[in-house]
Amino acid sequence: MSCVVSNLGTSTARGSSAGAPPLTARPALRARRPTWRDPRLWVGVALVAGSVVGGARLLASADDTVPVWSAAHDLGAGAVLTPDDLVVERVRFGDEALLRGYLPADEPVPEGVRLERGVGAGELVPRAAVAPAAETGTVEVPVAVDPELVPPSVGPGSVVDVYVVAAAAGEAPGSGSDTAALSGVSVVAAPDVASSFGTSGKRQLVLAVPEEAAPEFFAVLGSLSSPVITVVGRS
Repeated sequence: MSCVVSNLGTSTARGSSAGAPPLTARPALRARRPTWRDPRLWVGVALVAGSVVGGARLLASADDTVPVWSAAHDLGAGAVLTPDDLVVERVRFGDEALLRGYLPADEPVPEGVRLERGVGAGELVPRAAVAPAAETGTVEVPVAVDPELVPPSVGPGSVVDVYVVAAAAGEAPGSGSDTAALSGVSVVAAPDVASSFGTSGKRQLVLAVPEEAAPEFFAVLGSLSSPVITVVGRS
């Protein structure tokens, strides 16, 4: 009986092993490299190109300002424009017609031009405010001033007021006047004392004075026996 049982078990085990399907290895899947005919590649290229163009347009729209000349400091009527008198300001104009009314900083500073009217520090320089020297209607007036009656900071391009008074007994030179003989005029030249009047000890200033104001200024000087000139600088 034991032999019969043993043979049956062996036979069953063999039959089970023989009926199982053989194991086979599956082939490995390889990633296919995209080709120029792959639409996904062209979609990616289009997305990259669109982002580059959009970024460039965004940067361009973020800075649509233009450079314009503005006054570096106060400039009076008759001042001769020099590069030191001007600085570049970037301004956004809503209308191109407004831009044409000012001096563009992408062009060199005009040579030999004077201001027909004063321009304050930081103010854009209008084209209408400048003209060739022969057309400005100003004359150059030299004045001799005691060094202590003119601020040391006054130099070419400075805007000043000029007071003229008589030196009365008991009064300090330059006192007693509350009205400027010349107001808001520009200094064209301001040599130092050594090169101005030599041993006179006075400092010479050359002022750009409106042509119609010059006769009145000289009339004030001629009406005083001992006129004293005081120059006041404008900040």
